[in-house]
Amino acid sequence: MLEFLRGRDVLVAGWGVSGRSLIEPLRDIGARPVVTDGGAAALAEAAGLGLDIATCTELESADWSRFALVITSPGWRPDSPVLAAAVTEGTPVWGDVEFAWWVDQARIYGPVRKWLVVTGTNGKTTTTSMVHSILRAAGIASVACGNIGLPILDALRRNPGPQVLAVELSSFQLHWAPSVRPEAGVVLNVAEDHLDWHGGLDAYAAAKSRALYGRVGVVGLDDPVAASLARRSKARRTVGFRIGVPADGELGVVDGKLLDRAFTKAAILAEVGDISPKGPAGVADALAAAALTRAIEVAPQFVREGLIEHKVGPHRAAFVREVAGVEFIDDSKATNPHAARSSILGHPQVVWIAGGQLKGASVEDLVDEVADRLVAAVLIGADAPVIAAALARHAPEVPVVEVRAGDHAGMGDAGNDAAASADAVMARAVRAAAGLARPGDAVLLAPAAASLDMFADYTHRGRSFAAAVAALEDGDIGRQL
Repeated sequence: MLEFLRGRDVLVAGWGVSGRSLIEPLRDIGARPVVTDGGAAALAEAAGLGLDIATCTELESADWSRFALVITSPGWRPDSPVLAAAVTEGTPVWGDVEFAWWVDQARIYGPVRKWLVVTGTNGKTTTTSMVHSILRAAGIASVACGNIGLPILDALRRNPGPQVLAVELSSFQLHWAPSVRPEAGVVLNVAEDHLDWHGGLDAYAAAKSRALYGRVGVVGLDDPVAASLARRSKARRTVGFRIGVPADGELGVVDGKLLDRAFTKAAILAEVGDISPKGPAGVADALAAAALTRAIEVAPQFVREGLIEHKVGPHRAAFVREVAGVEFIDDSKATNPHAARSSILGHPQVVWIAGGQLKGASVEDLVDEVADRLVAAVLIGADAPVIAAALARHAPEVPVVEVRAGDHAGMGDAGNDAAASADAVMARAVRAAAGLARPGDAVLLAPAAASLDMFADYTHRGRSFAAAVAALEDGDIGRQL
């Protein structure tokens, strides 16, 4: 399958985690990797490892006949000059996931694995982790890989190798992986995200739907766009899950129990109380994980054992601390309105810390839906005014505080500290939220926005929140009421 690469140059576009994972497999099949990247430091690093390099400028006028293949990192857009030039010259372009699929099919590193693929706008990492936990409980050699952090190629090269891969895939990765045919794949949900990359919601959804090209496809029925993909599914069999009573061919919830009516007549899989994270989003992710593992005949008792053992990862609706009867929850990973919605709906009374870069996404529907749960809102970041305006329209009775870099620690004070750090802003936001909370409330960091306007990434934002919460005292609760 990969013989056409032997003795040929293969261009690795992008010197990130996925790009690095390509080098040894390419060498193992006899190809010669050549690295390109837009950053001079990245190219210097690759050259320092003894790799051939080519700048993007050089490639725009290169003799493309030297390259048998281009393997791109997932973040490179199809219209980037290097990839566009390759396509124009007739050189095939694959993603690293596509290449990993063919490496597996060619048995370069042992028997072919079963791929259980997870995609969706939100909940991918939690669901993938749940799948891995269930497989471990069943005694099946497995690994969580893909967008979750470990490149698939690195997983394939493990010795002894896994039998099953729990693979988290983004829309970018799926766009560049048209050949992947998983044993089972799920589309959890589809909401506005990365539309600038894909060019619109339809193209974004189409990329996600490539998870439904294998033996079993699974869709989230409570999400209208994901549910609509059932009609476009290329899987040999398609089932769904819902947070409600399941019909035949579905998984769902009855009397506080997760029930499988898709792979058997009716089997209880777990109790809702077994699920972490708590709330509707966690239950939906658990149903999706159960569907994927039931598709490969994992017994119900192992589904329950795995879900009980699963613990939520950092910054994903993670409980931080309780102070004077108020819970503080870190869901910094809620980087878009759809994710924030699920997080807020998991709590009856919320002091909401939100803000950052909305990336063009609308928060109008979100605010309208969750308004009755909001005790107050504390806003930070570039698009705080946009969220404030939505709150004024749909929840005018909810107190709103905007905390900006340069504000003094006192609520509402003006200040000139233009050099205030993101951590200092978060500390003021957390103190403001604590001051607006009563016992029984949850102070929830669910920003509905990306973090890069202020923080290094969402993990930095979550750590900053947790550090600020650690500094609180009982007297900080309710002091602004």
